[in-house]
Amino acid sequence: MVLDVLKPHKPDMVNFARALTGVKGVSKVEVAVIEVDADTETVKLTVEGHSISYEDIADAVKQLGAAVHSIDQVTFASATHETEKTAKPYKS
Repeated sequence: MVLDVLKPHKPDMVNFARALTGVKGVSKVEVAVIEVDADTETVKLTVEGHSISYEDIADAVKQLGAAVHSIDQVTFASATHETEKTAKPYKS
C-alpha cells in the first residue's frame, strides 16, 4: 500500500516508520520525503505485510499527528495466486 501523507517534522522519519511497524500485519515500512516546508513534510509511505488494514494504518498515521492525503497504490494477492506461483503445470 502506498499513501501520500502530510506529517509534522516531529516525529522524524525514523520514529514515524518505527511506530507504523507496530500496526498489526505490517512487516515493512518505507518513508520517502517528497516535499518539505516550514512546519510539515509530504511523504510517500509504503507499507507491506499480510492482511494489512487501511483503517489501522490511517488511525496510526493520525495518532502520529499526520494525515493521509491519498491512497496512491494498492496491491493484493490471493492465496491461489501464491499457490499458482509454486504449483507445477498439470499434464494429462
